[in-house]
Amino acid sequence: MKIGIASDHGGFELKGFLKEQLEKKGYEIEDFGALSLDNQDDFPDYVVPLAKAVANHQVEKGISVCGSGVGATVAANKVKGVRACLVQDHFSAHQGVEDDDMNMICLGGRTIGNMVALDLVLTFLEAKFIGGERHLRRLNKIKEVENS
Repeated sequence: MKIGIASDHGGFELKGFLKEQLEKKGYEIEDFGALSLDNQDDFPDYVVPLAKAVANHQVEKGISVCGSGVGATVAANKVKGVRACLVQDHFSAHQGVEDDDMNMICLGGRTIGNMVALDLVLTFLEAKFIGGERHLRRLNKIKEVENS
């Protein structure tokens, strides 16, 4: 599975940890930056290209990390076809995929530890969309909003 990952300075260290751990587990990782720590960088410069790659199926799923995860979530969801969520608990990491076809997880580099983040990301990556009638109905309503 090819995964995209991105962070600004607020998530730079956590992104590095996640990238290393996921590569050890056999995931192919495309890093959208930041490639070096710059305390003046801006998350949209990295999160938006990642979100576009998710929407265009260049990567199967995306992981974005900023200081709180909130800004990355806001930026990613501006890209049509992206369903990005700030996740801080195990249930949401899998339920967001199973019911809502979440394709991008957003994390706070300053709010959760490395091992919790890794658990959330692995849960997200291993989850599968159920695709039930009610789930598809809801996603179609969201697509209508995107297209209006």
